[in-house]
Amino acid sequence: MIWWWKGRRITEVVLPGVLAFSLLTVLAHGESVRLPGLLTPGGGLLFLMHLTPLIVTGTLAHSLDQRLPEAEGLSVRPVPLCDMALAFFATVASASAAAAVGAVADSSTAFEAARNTLFLSGLMLLGAAVHPRAMSLVPVAWVFIAAFAGYRDLRRPWPWAVTLHPAGYLPTAFFCLVVFLGGLAALHRTRRHAVS
Repeated sequence: MIWWWKGRRITEVVLPGVLAFSLLTVLAHGESVRLPGLLTPGGGLLFLMHLTPLIVTGTLAHSLDQRLPEAEGLSVRPVPLCDMALAFFATVASASAAAAVGAVADSSTAFEAARNTLFLSGLMLLGAAVHPRAMSLVPVAWVFIAAFAGYRDLRRPWPWAVTLHPAGYLPTAFFCLVVFLGGLAALHRTRRHAVS
């Protein structure tokens, strides 16, 4: 499967993306900016860790978008499973790195980055199942809509703004895991139909 590895640009795109995410998590897990709120007068805090998962989703979207129709059309090649494995391992490696930073540095925002990486990757894959060009747009749109309209007051996010919820809130963590697994299932389904 060397052609798949090279075609998906794993060495050139995905691995540097995961490393960049991990490095930013180490360096900036406590940094934040205050943004004006569109629906609330006080606005809210946007931690850099709310943006860093976009590195993972962006690199994954670019990698999965690199298609080789001639080679992928051969039924003997397990392309859908390889793409699922790529999405799974890149996302889980990134989330694990953020969780490790959270444990070592006692940083709740690093734990949030780990959880949000699962959610936004799953959202990206679900968006791609609806329309291939939505793959990159959906996670970016979610992050910025949540940042500007996700707070009901200065510190309390709305229930739908899951990327802004505190790290220890278990229903949100479970929901993010479900979205990620749903995204993997959607990727397998759409890639299998594209190959057959």
